[in-house]
Amino acid sequence: MTSSIEIKFKHYYAQHCKQLVLKGLQPKTVEAYSRAIRRIGHYFNYRMETLSEDQLLDYFHDLLTTHSWSAVKLDLYGLKFFYMHVLHKPWIDVPVIKPPRCTRIPDIVTVEEAQQLFLLTRKLSYRIFYFTIYSLGLRLGEGLNLEIGDIDASRMRVHVRNAKGNKDRLVPLPSNTLLVLRKFWAVHRHPRLLFPNRSRGLQGAYLAKSPLDRGGVQKTIALVTQEMGLKKRFPVTPYVIAMPHIY
Repeated sequence: MTSSIEIKFKHYYAQHCKQLVLKGLQPKTVEAYSRAIRRIGHYFNYRMETLSEDQLLDYFHDLLTTHSWSAVKLDLYGLKFFYMHVLHKPWIDVPVIKPPRCTRIPDIVTVEEAQQLFLLTRKLSYRIFYFTIYSLGLRLGEGLNLEIGDIDASRMRVHVRNAKGNKDRLVPLPSNTLLVLRKFWAVHRHPRLLFPNRSRGLQGAYLAKSPLDRGGVQKTIALVTQEMGLKKRFPVTPYVIAMPHIY
């Protein structure tokens, strides 16, 4: 039987999700902040209204034993948003919780490593997807959200929508990438999505309502790079690669 505390938490959580959308946060941020409140709520048995500094210290200390500083930062920001926009309470920073500042440079994948990765990816839709985001220099979410109308073959450019910072941008379209995408579209023929969900298989891909599953894409790339023995993270620096035998 659901307790009154859990019912109240579910109400708060629903309001939290609505506020995240209404404040114009990006889908990835909405997902992260929502996950934060679910995790924190579960930890404190759904009692979220009067958390003390000591309780927060215990939570974030325990979180660091299983998660990264990135998770700590996102949970901290998610909780701050929850207090300010759902509970309407002033947020007092917890000074001892300070994720370290890190400046990282991207890994560089060579042309040969990229070619090997594409060839070892057995599923056609994933292979074409990895090739596309690599050759265009796109982030994972940007590639998943590509639509047919975003490909401007006459001007040889791609319109990337809702990129980081909620901004659009245009990127050059290599002729080889255009050729590969045209051949791939001829296989699935979805009226809108460039990379439709694989749940119906390629033959039924034209009926898909959503793009490729993010989790499936990430899992597959991890397995392929593990098979290669590649320690670098993908995708990285955008190179235009000639891949005439991608099929």
